[in-house]
Amino acid sequence: MKIMFNKSRPSPALPLGPTTSLHFSELCAGYPGRPVLRQVRGEITRLTMTALVGPNGSGKSTLLGVLAGVIKPTSGDLLRTSDRPPAFVPQRGAVGDTLPLTVRQTVEMGRWGERGPWRRLTARDHATVDAMLDRLSIGDLASRQLGELSGGQRQRALIAQGLAQESDLLLLDEPTTGLDPEARDRIGTLLTALVADGVTVVQATHDLEVARAADTCLLLQNGHLAGQGRPDQVLTTSSLTRLWQTL
Repeated sequence: MKIMFNKSRPSPALPLGPTTSLHFSELCAGYPGRPVLRQVRGEITRLTMTALVGPNGSGKSTLLGVLAGVIKPTSGDLLRTSDRPPAFVPQRGAVGDTLPLTVRQTVEMGRWGERGPWRRLTARDHATVDAMLDRLSIGDLASRQLGELSGGQRQRALIAQGLAQESDLLLLDEPTTGLDPEARDRIGTLLTALVADGVTVVQATHDLEVARAADTCLLLQNGHLAGQGRPDQVLTTSSLTRLWQTL
């Protein structure tokens, strides 16, 4: 699936190999009066864990939003190998604590892409929701209000909602930020298992420990891609020193 945005000039053909899940070229995006991404080019490899790394304001969340389809770029190309839309898990703070939703209702929202919010869920939908609740070990929390949960429990509920979409691409925005070490490790183990099960995972993070555990890193700096490759290649002392010196 190729998605082309308004461009002032044609771009070269996008290379897309059998191991590529997403390829993006010359992406520019931002908000009214505030450009964020500037001519970003890179790719996401299938069946890997990719970390979008950088300080606050570097463009991580904006790039993730573009890949998820919730932010429209001003220009550039985006090519996906799958016809299924990606599953997007926003930051926990983006989901209001006051919403009167139970954990089950939260996960059921992941099936709305198949049925729409006003149509009854099928037996298969309910089975999918049950499977995701079990997979995230939150079946016993199904009747609890989302706002009553701990940070780690709430994050698992949101990931279960994403997995209920049954996409082969899972995008997460800062999934472990603000969690205690046990909850962070639990989420990390889960994401690694998802990759082994055939899901491509991309997470935005400013946590270097999380980033170093990924297969690939995309290092963002002031809306530009400053590096892409294995963590040991990208997250070097010299590159991180240059990054923090610009802040």
